[in-house]
Amino acid sequence: MTAIELAGVSHVFVNEKGAFLALRDIDLRVRRGEFVSLIGPSGCGKTTLLSLISGLLVPTSGTVTAFGEPVGGPSGAPKVGYMLQQDYLFPWRSIFANAAFGLEMLGRLDGKGKQAVSELLAELGLAAHAERYPHQLSGGMRQRVALARTLATEPDILLLDEPFSALDYQTKLQLEDLVWETLKSRGKTALLVTHDITEAIAMSDRIVVLEPNPGRIRSEVEVPDAIRQAVPFSARERAGFQELFHTLWKHFEDMEAGGEGGRAR
Repeated sequence: MTAIELAGVSHVFVNEKGAFLALRDIDLRVRRGEFVSLIGPSGCGKTTLLSLISGLLVPTSGTVTAFGEPVGGPSGAPKVGYMLQQDYLFPWRSIFANAAFGLEMLGRLDGKGKQAVSELLAELGLAAHAERYPHQLSGGMRQRVALARTLATEPDILLLDEPFSALDYQTKLQLEDLVWETLKSRGKTALLVTHDITEAIAMSDRIVVLEPNPGRIRSEVEVPDAIRQAVPFSARERAGFQELFHTLWKHFEDMEAGGEGGRAR
């Protein structure tokens, strides 16, 4: 089943300086349970794409659907959860209260909801920190809280906008594994925006390469089974990983040189 579909999507930003075409003619399908990464140079519209899928933006032309239903605004995409580079935890709320915030806003923080939050915190290694406050946790642990808050509302689609980029390398690798295992075990559909090619290969079933000015799809690459079935840390050691890295890197070199080599749809 198709979880996300963009058909003929273009988007124009307008300001006092004029109009800017950010995305042009995007056609993209993401299957239920699939993990897809969006990579490309700055200005290719990766975050704009996530904003369109979440309903935070409405496309200038084309359609965006989630599980066959049109996405027409934030309230029109109840099945979508968003995880950002910054955790945006409330410093005056406990870890439990932060993780429960989404359910509280939806009026679902009853006994069952509180139990679900407690179970999520335990699964993510945060049970002992439930009554602490954000300033008492490391960056990696705060991102775990952000993941718990996102998952607590039971979204079917997770949008991940560079959630590991502010972390040290060791923490980043650990959190990649945790997020990958958590989403796979729940059968969630995920879209990851990242500038890290190795991260995209290690975590994804498929990688979409975008090119800029305006943003459009340059290539879609399926990750081989031997790599995508392994947890991200181990995936980096699988046969074919470096070859795939160089294939994707070649796209970046061609774009920097202004070439069209390697374009595929």
